[in-house]
Amino acid sequence: MKKILIVEDVELNRDLLVQLLEDSYEVITAPDGAAGIALAEREQPDLILMDLSLPVIDGWEATRRIKANQALRTIPIIALTAHAMSGDAEKARACGCDDYLSKPLDEDLLFEKLTQLLGEDPTR
Repeated sequence: MKKILIVEDVELNRDLLVQLLEDSYEVITAPDGAAGIALAEREQPDLILMDLSLPVIDGWEATRRIKANQALRTIPIIALTAHAMSGDAEKARACGCDDYLSKPLDEDLLFEKLTQLLGEDPTR
């Protein structure tokens, strides 16, 4: 089973994502960017869902640090954010995110992107 790290500071959003994904993936969570970096290093997840507005270390910087780490740089990161202004997707990709989803989350689109980045359809 593929492992997904969710880095999200809002407990309700984190719980929603866990409920959505836990039947198909092993899910681990972090409440801030610093904890997300530490968990990524320790757990070596197959994919990271990264909120960009986080306490301690924001998601932009956490993504840069993860992608700068030789052992972690190949882990796909999907930015999950309420930052849905023009140019935000490009900024997320520029800091190292492999893909981008805006909130509120489109569940079908999330699973489509997970399938693309992980190379498998967990529903089959």
